[in-house]
Amino acid sequence: MTGTSPVLEARDLRVVRGGTPVLNIPSFAVSEGEFLALIGPNGAGKSTLLQALCSLLPYRGEILFRGRRIGENLPVLQYRRRLAMVLQEPLLFNTTVYKNVASGLKIRDMKKKDLDKIVISALERFKITDLKERAARTLSGGEARKVSLARAMATSPELLFLDEPFTALDPVVRETLVEDLEQVIRETRTTALLVTHDREEALRLSTRLGVMRNGEILQVGSPQDVMARPLNEPVASLVGVETILRGEVIRNGGGTFVASVSGREIAAVGERKKGEKVLLCIRAENVGLSNAGPGETERETNTFPARIEKIVPLWLYRKVRLNCGFPLVAYVLDHDPTALHLEEGMEVKASIRAIHVIDEEKGN
Repeated sequence: MTGTSPVLEARDLRVVRGGTPVLNIPSFAVSEGEFLALIGPNGAGKSTLLQALCSLLPYRGEILFRGRRIGENLPVLQYRRRLAMVLQEPLLFNTTVYKNVASGLKIRDMKKKDLDKIVISALERFKITDLKERAARTLSGGEARKVSLARAMATSPELLFLDEPFTALDPVVRETLVEDLEQVIRETRTTALLVTHDREEALRLSTRLGVMRNGEILQVGSPQDVMARPLNEPVASLVGVETILRGEVIRNGGGTFVASVSGREIAAVGERKKGEKVLLCIRAENVGLSNAGPGETERETNTFPARIEKIVPLWLYRKVRLNCGFPLVAYVLDHDPTALHLEEGMEVKASIRAIHVIDEEKGN
């Protein structure tokens, strides 16, 4: 975490719809100055959590803002005026860009002289000063999102909620918006909570990353820790681990062990008992490919003869699906000389450079 003082806390937070629990969060906290991103599939409960934290839907449990319980010793209206929310749709008023950005300040009865200075500053931050007299209905999708962000930041929120704010934008516009938001958040040190499907977006913006599924937060931690050391198989899949192998420990010692996977032996770091069931998580970027040489793989740890099953071009790199007696996925950069000679059906040598291990009984 970037701070030690919780801005927002939730305890035993639950949301029930039609008698069915859709959100179950035993504990949750956002610290001062951090940018927490939550990722997960459709229906994971990300937007429901955001709406509950904003007190926009009925919930059970406690939500505290700076130590004060919302709805008890902190009135809901007072709480909402200290935060801002940007939704998937900009929801702009049918008036000018200037008046849209000024709307939150007018509600707070700000004097016109101060209001004008703040609005112009917000427009400048998102590079839309030239749009200030434009009618909101004439804006493009990207322009409307910028106005929505400027309107939110103009109020200097103590907490900013972002619900898929860049959805359905073309890549160039999306990149510009993410870059602008990244700079503004860094300059203002605003505490923020983002929900998104986009892992790259989450990794770029967040100081802490959470993974949600079925209304629960499965893991939360630094982006590096969550990506490299997922706690279980669902998290591993959601953070982009494309190879998850089930194995059984057959040898151990010296802080390492060997697991049998489909009759092949894979070595990994860690203390595991013989006979223990494990999940071996291998990121595609940690698999190297080279020309197969007769007998070479027999002498190299975690290096296996492989047949290329499929090659999928993905812009700057290629996803290569392999059969090593077990399935394995590798990424090969287009500028890598190896990539120029790869063909489906070819025999190659696959080397696994890093493995994250999960106990199978704890992995689901």
